[in-house]
Amino acid sequence: MCADRDVMRYIGAGQPRTAEEAARSLVSFEKEWNERGFGLFAVEEKASGNLIGFTGLSLPEFLPEVLPSIEIGWRFSKPSWGKGYASEAAAAALSFGVNELSITDIVSIFQIENRASARIMQKLGMIFDRRTIDPTCEREVEVYRLPQ
Repeated sequence: MCADRDVMRYIGAGQPRTAEEAARSLVSFEKEWNERGFGLFAVEEKASGNLIGFTGLSLPEFLPEVLPSIEIGWRFSKPSWGKGYASEAAAAALSFGVNELSITDIVSIFQIENRASARIMQKLGMIFDRRTIDPTCEREVEVYRLPQ
């Protein structure tokens, strides 16, 4: 999934990841769960059991201006796009954050060309907060926020 140029187009500088880079990401995801009690959930397609993506909560350290907010995010394989999986999984992750962890300051961040992610944020009830620059890649992003 992370080696797919289309999937990675709006992630950071838009470059696909190597297997080694993806493996390092998995290690950091697990570390986040151990240190913070939240992180990213693997998402499987119910019918097949295949891994189709991930969603969950993380600390958006790449965009310091929104801290101490917690970010909800997702990434899904191209064959799973347009089927509602991301919206369904993100809603479950958001519910976990709000109802189980009592997190109230939740944002979501997307590169402005990625309108599909913007639609998911709106479905989650998030509202526009600001437009800014991601300092890690110099790309313009929008931040949506869960109303408090």
